[in-house]
Amino acid sequence: MIKRRKIAFIGAGNVGATCAHLCFLRGLGDIALFDIIDGLPQGKALDMLESAPVLGVDVNVTGSTDMKIIEGADCCVVTSGSPRKPGMSRDDLLKINAGVMNQVGGAIKQHAPDAFVIVVTNPLDAMVTQIKRVTGFPKHRVAGQAGVLDSARYRTFLATELKVSVESVSAMVLGGHGDDMVPVRSYTSVGGVPIERMIAPKRLDEIEKRTRNGGGEIVELMKTSSYYAAGAAVYRMVEAFILDRKEVLPCAVYLEGEYGVKGLYAGVPAVIGAGGVERVIEIQLTAAEKAAFDSSVGHVRELVEAMDKAIAG
Repeated sequence: MIKRRKIAFIGAGNVGATCAHLCFLRGLGDIALFDIIDGLPQGKALDMLESAPVLGVDVNVTGSTDMKIIEGADCCVVTSGSPRKPGMSRDDLLKINAGVMNQVGGAIKQHAPDAFVIVVTNPLDAMVTQIKRVTGFPKHRVAGQAGVLDSARYRTFLATELKVSVESVSAMVLGGHGDDMVPVRSYTSVGGVPIERMIAPKRLDEIEKRTRNGGGEIVELMKTSSYYAAGAAVYRMVEAFILDRKEVLPCAVYLEGEYGVKGLYAGVPAVIGAGGVERVIEIQLTAAEKAAFDSSVGHVRELVEAMDKAIAG
């Protein structure tokens, strides 16, 4: 018998559960849900499992508050952590979630030492850095999900503006996962036609501003973070790994000289396959795009330094 792959979700909230359900529907592998809220992972796992006969899906789904449930996982998706609450400073959030990453990273190292880890917890660029430090995993086995979601938002807004299929829009958003993310116009096209030939610069500026504020717009409307789009974005990375698709996806990966960045995570196009982050794709940015990318990476460095000070303090 062929042994099914195992996909563990550390955090069974909206994003983790949405991605887990997509993996379940596609039969990518057995699903393990972990959460600290007793009853939540067990209930969601049972609910999902009971839909299997209706959908004709033959995978196992389990849930627990015991981290041992991730034992032997091939892929771990990390969504656990605290959202930023009213009155909470950035440094407070960094310290709290870095502590969570220390616990999660230690558990992954113990129970799933061969896993490919995808981090989703915010502030993303700092949290994926901390997971890599704690696990000690090589750079190809720890990545962050941000660029797939940011690029999807950009593509959605462009397709809506031009009244075309989203599949006709090719676009990438690079850099840090924040207000200074970089939509790369020079690599954005619709049916192969450069975007700047189809939308006026001023309107493009407006669309790109909306893209940067995409997460905030959702929070303002729902009073909680995105989970359908975010869960789908994580799924895309999980699928590329499990099925060895070798798909080029924009995600936060550890750079060692690429794009002039050394020793830092940043959002860039990378090949995701059975080897995890199999290689970084370096594209030629315009002078303006490179300046924006460097600025964004500079803010990532500041974020990591702030996290280190918060932990030390």
